[in-house]
Amino acid sequence: MTQLITDLEPKRLYHYFNQINQIPRCSKNEQKVGEYLLSVAKEKGLKADMDSVGNVVIRVPATSGKEKAPTVVLQGHTDMVCEKNKGTQHDFTRDPIKMKINGDWIEAEGTTLGSDNRIGIAAALAVIDEKNAVHGPLELLFTVDEETGLTGAQSLRKDFLKGSILLNMDSEEEGELYIGCAGGKDTLGEFPVVYQNTNKNMVPVRVLVTGLKGGHSGIDIHLGRANAIKLLAKTLQQIYAEAPFHIATIEGGSKRNAIPREAEAVIFVNPNTVQLIKEITGSVTKSFRSDYSSTDPELDIRTEDVSESFEKFFSLDSTSTLIALLDDLPHGVIAMSADVPGLVETSTNLATVATQNGSVVIGTSQRSSIDTERDATAGRIAHRMTLAGSRVRNTDGYPGWKPDLNSDVLKVTKNIFTQYYEKQPAVKAIHAGLECGIIGEKYPDMDMISFGPTITGPHSPDERVNIHSVKNFYTCLLLILKKLAE
Repeated sequence: MTQLITDLEPKRLYHYFNQINQIPRCSKNEQKVGEYLLSVAKEKGLKADMDSVGNVVIRVPATSGKEKAPTVVLQGHTDMVCEKNKGTQHDFTRDPIKMKINGDWIEAEGTTLGSDNRIGIAAALAVIDEKNAVHGPLELLFTVDEETGLTGAQSLRKDFLKGSILLNMDSEEEGELYIGCAGGKDTLGEFPVVYQNTNKNMVPVRVLVTGLKGGHSGIDIHLGRANAIKLLAKTLQQIYAEAPFHIATIEGGSKRNAIPREAEAVIFVNPNTVQLIKEITGSVTKSFRSDYSSTDPELDIRTEDVSESFEKFFSLDSTSTLIALLDDLPHGVIAMSADVPGLVETSTNLATVATQNGSVVIGTSQRSSIDTERDATAGRIAHRMTLAGSRVRNTDGYPGWKPDLNSDVLKVTKNIFTQYYEKQPAVKAIHAGLECGIIGEKYPDMDMISFGPTITGPHSPDERVNIHSVKNFYTCLLLILKKLAE
């Protein structure tokens, strides 16, 4: 007999996990899940509010005798990253996520699972139904649009919450505690191109960089993986030095928070240099494969014939200036933390490049747990773009969450984890954005911690959540709430 998700323990958590699974909730499309949360509150006779952007708070009274305990906020986000495998038939605007149990894991069938952060939502709701739970007053905070811009947290009103302690349930490694995160900002450059009519005496050649691992621009930035845009720029630099050419179009990367895995350019060259360009590309490929043999063993740089036609290409000056700019823009770790061993403090990601409407748009993303360092790095990149003639703009960004090793909620949570797991938990900060940074800026006296069960492959169809870790995570959550109420 096939085991059902709703048969798993803790039953109430998986009840809500399954219920939310039925509701489409891609980023910026969370209205229905918000309405569901309000309906749960109404059914339980609890007060609840939804703000203008869709954030929901449900207020849960303290258990008997704990009314004077500090109010604790249980926080998670309602949206999910919606990705599916090629060939998977799934409409994220209407279809529920199809789940299955595979050993000690819950997986989806060809799509993202959405355990990031459905587990956090389900755990918070399950506490309402927990008959033996002991806790002070609770505020269950569910924010929207975390995955594409943290805009739900950024839009929180300063009077939306009363709590002084926040338990964020959006971490993905069981038994570990997170006490800090990076803030972020994007720096975008629009490089104006001078065009010329294509020359019939020149032929188009496509130069491609493929086979890279890429990864998350925060979590994976310290691994030293290759950046496809940087490799393309370096390759084009070497070709240009031997056989000057005109760029017709250049593209690379897809998302601001991902290290680019692929990039390509169509260049117009003298037919007599095509063989030389292939030889240069082969030599460059051999060199880069040696450099990145451990991190990107499938790295490939090659040339291809071009079938499409082009009426215009970049001038030689625009071509050479753009290549030099892309080669010059930094990528990777800028500084390591002096407070948390092994933590990247500041980094930058050369994320995207695209030919659009007479310009080449360059997207970069800066992260740091220290806001002044984030802004300084963004400023240096903006300066380089400006010197190359680009029009530059910055996003407003979001703040970091600076680690506080003297946090009271850290002490409580650390003691609970030590007793439960019979070993000291790892206390970490993450070089990626968590809503804690933004919430901490709006509520500067809020004492915060982040933890969760084990989730692997988030943001991809490989996403899965470990069943055993969910039970441990939820048990620890109840123990923490009890201790905070004492």
